[in-house]
Amino acid sequence: MCGITAFRGTTAAATRARTALERLEYRGYDSAGIAARRPDGTTLHERTVRGVAALAAAVGPAETDATTAAVGHTRWATHGAVTAQNAHPIEDCGGRVFVVHNGIVENAEALRTELRAAGHRFATEVDSEVIAHLIEQALRPGVDLGDALVAARDRLEGSWAVVVLDARSGEIAGTAHASPLICAETGDGVYLASDVGAVVGEVAAFRVLEDDDVVEVGGAGPRWHRHDHSTRPRGLWPVPRTALLGSTGRHDDHMGNEIDEQPAVARRVVDALSPGIADGRLWKGLGLPPLDGVDRVCVVGCGTSLHAGQAIAGVFERLAALPTRALVASEAVHDLWEPRTLVIAISQSGETADVLRALDRLPARRGPVLALTNSTSSSLARRSDAVIDCLAGPEVGVAATKTFVAQVLTGVCVALSGVCASGRADAARFDADLRALVAAPEALRAAVEEWREPSAALAAEFATASGFLFLGRGSGLVYAAEGALKLKELSYRWAEHQPAGELKHGPLALVDAGTPVFVVDNGDPRLDVDIAEVTARGGRIVRIGERVLTVGGSAVHLPRSGPSWGPLDGVVPLQMFARELALRLGRNVDKPRNLAKSVTVS
Repeated sequence: MCGITAFRGTTAAATRARTALERLEYRGYDSAGIAARRPDGTTLHERTVRGVAALAAAVGPAETDATTAAVGHTRWATHGAVTAQNAHPIEDCGGRVFVVHNGIVENAEALRTELRAAGHRFATEVDSEVIAHLIEQALRPGVDLGDALVAARDRLEGSWAVVVLDARSGEIAGTAHASPLICAETGDGVYLASDVGAVVGEVAAFRVLEDDDVVEVGGAGPRWHRHDHSTRPRGLWPVPRTALLGSTGRHDDHMGNEIDEQPAVARRVVDALSPGIADGRLWKGLGLPPLDGVDRVCVVGCGTSLHAGQAIAGVFERLAALPTRALVASEAVHDLWEPRTLVIAISQSGETADVLRALDRLPARRGPVLALTNSTSSSLARRSDAVIDCLAGPEVGVAATKTFVAQVLTGVCVALSGVCASGRADAARFDADLRALVAAPEALRAAVEEWREPSAALAAEFATASGFLFLGRGSGLVYAAEGALKLKELSYRWAEHQPAGELKHGPLALVDAGTPVFVVDNGDPRLDVDIAEVTARGGRIVRIGERVLTVGGSAVHLPRSGPSWGPLDGVVPLQMFARELALRLGRNVDKPRNLAKSVTVS
């Protein structure tokens, strides 16, 4: 979840590494740091808990930055308190080796004990420090930086993306295991980074380090070493076109602009993928087997991505009568996998550790795995049988918004294409779903416009509320879950989602006079009874997706018919309300406390 950058070149290395680090700060913002080598052999080493911007003064302007090699880091804390002392880069005893690390060293305590006994002095509480001392110990005369990194790597257990700077030679080297790291060359130097977003605009292509690869960057450019003893560089991946599509708009925060961008994202997905639905071309082009060869569908994900998977599963379930289930990736270790199961693994970054570990649990004889991700060069994409790009473009706000919409619509397009190719769907229902898909961008646009003022008014009304309920039935329940998650992430207030029919089996005890209860209306007529139960206890109902007709001075609630994946546009007011309430409470909506964008530790 931490962000790693490094650059080696002719000049301004610290500036290049810091600028790249700014693009990755959403991956971890507890602390940040940079280390760089100057031409005279002295070292710049700066760490802070005030964010990447605070490093600018130490680095100075690019025109005066003569550093030739640098490593940078932005941290999401796992081991050790959030202090400047625990921030990366971490140095060895002699100030020669500077290490940045993303992941968890599971045997850190045993290594720490061993290294202390050998005379090494530890200055931090973090597990990553053992890597610096292991490299220091291996970096004897005649041993180059890459070999020292290999020796250190072979002692580690757990997960890591590691980049190390040798301040004496000015070389940098990196290795990875179950954590992302890329290498990209420019005309005047070489980058290493934990995400291609760090180098967008700087390079046109990049290489991905596979598990246990080592890359050394010296005066002659990058040198590769792989576990099979090959020295040939990995193949090039083009920087995705959507990686250049950052959100801009009227808001000062990224999240507000990303909410506003959702209709355009929906239009991009629908325009790109819907032409391949009606003839099954999209499904067949992915190399997926016919649905006749599948007995069930299992969606695997975490948080918002899991909710997106549940919405997508609705197409297979309601249109093709296929059994589906949603698996929380972190609980896959306890699950029994069934044969002939189509697995749809969903991760915005494609590096979510719990999702990757869930795939490790798959039996040898199983069905195909389809990866749905915003990064087609990611670990998830490379380990799956088929991959589809959700086309969201970069999302900086940690709480997912536009990636959720993009995931749902991308998955829906694939599912509809598969259902069509199999001939399993009722023609009338399929046509209705296809029309709803085409109309989705406009429905999202209308929701964004219609809920600007009401969401702000609701935030003012509920500013002092201590807890919230989110209710739904059937296809609306997943959007209630997503609404509750967004509110928790952004406002730090308690929020709970429930199937509306379960209220009377316990959760109704939470409802008191004024309790905010958001109801996602998918047209199920039973919701009126559920709402009556809440109203009778004094709860304050906010009905999302209702259609109201005034007859004889009275409001008549009309049921809405929706597609198989439910009322997607209903998530917009829930996102907007969560953001408005968080802003009113003084929260940082782009960087919620304790959270990070890409969860690469399990």
